[in-house]
Amino acid sequence: MDSSGKPSTAQVLLLTTSSALTAVFYSVYRRRTTTVARLKGAKRVSIDQDLKNILTAAPGKCVPYAVIEGVVRSVKETLNSQFVDNCKGVIERLTLKEKKMVWNRTTHLWNESEKVIHQRTNTVPFDLASHDMAMAATIRVIRPLDSSELDLETTYENFHHTVQSLTNVIGHFISGERPKGIHETEEMLRLGESVTGVGELVLDNNLVKLQPPKQGLRYFLSRLDYDSLVEKQQSSVRVWRVLTAVFGVVASTTLLFILWKQWVYHRQRRKEKNVLEEFKEHQRKKMMELNVEETSVSPSACTVCLSRERSCVFLECGHVCACDQCYQALPEPKKCPICRATIERVVPLYNS
Repeated sequence: MDSSGKPSTAQVLLLTTSSALTAVFYSVYRRRTTTVARLKGAKRVSIDQDLKNILTAAPGKCVPYAVIEGVVRSVKETLNSQFVDNCKGVIERLTLKEKKMVWNRTTHLWNESEKVIHQRTNTVPFDLASHDMAMAATIRVIRPLDSSELDLETTYENFHHTVQSLTNVIGHFISGERPKGIHETEEMLRLGESVTGVGELVLDNNLVKLQPPKQGLRYFLSRLDYDSLVEKQQSSVRVWRVLTAVFGVVASTTLLFILWKQWVYHRQRRKEKNVLEEFKEHQRKKMMELNVEETSVSPSACTVCLSRERSCVFLECGHVCACDQCYQALPEPKKCPICRATIERVVPLYNS
């Protein structure tokens, strides 16, 4: 806080940043808390022969938010892994990431960075079937790529190192970027994988479908079981709650510190004003005792003896109010006659 009582730029920046981050983290925390509450309140439906009867009896032949646990089965065709033999699935994602080292001009260190340079996702229609092979009931999964927790298994990965010549190495050091190579991965949702789906369950033309829910609810397709999926979401809630609390404390502490400094500043200003008024009143009384007219006293006269010229500057308060003889006569510890601040040092004042 500067001498004018205003918060410093650093304090304002810290308060603004921490407040904004607290608001953002709290918003995310509220959304995640709502997601967990809705997830816990979702209706668990088994894939069995009574599934269509349950949906037929439901309003609009629909369960707005349902939990389904089943096994992945293809409808007609399947996707074959491009790298692993006899590996079949219904979703395939191929990703190429460029990894490189980037020179940080602030920390003067090389930091690792990666960027997705290509990604392609292939899908074919698939169903979720019961773990009991005797059950013929299935559920068609609609728009699986819209799910929030699309958990795919990594079936292949390889890192292709960049071959560099001496000229390239020198050029990369000059540019501040050193390519390391290309990271290639293949991820798949394989046939026979156990999947937990959470979404809207509808009966459409004798076909049971699991599709993205309405009303802002999140759509899940995960290889975790239902309890593990809930626990994962709860862990996320705890993380966002801690972040909200930490940055909230920082924002509150900064605000209280600024308010406290403002209060101290204004209290000091009132104290100085009162001391100055008392000093002026004391000076008027002294002038009356000496039978001296106020207009006859020089503006640069010592405020203690009213006869000699002011000849020293008191630090750290900065007042110029006394001559050297009166300063020497002040009792220990020496304090400024005007503001009563302790005199740390004295600078002689020379009038030309």
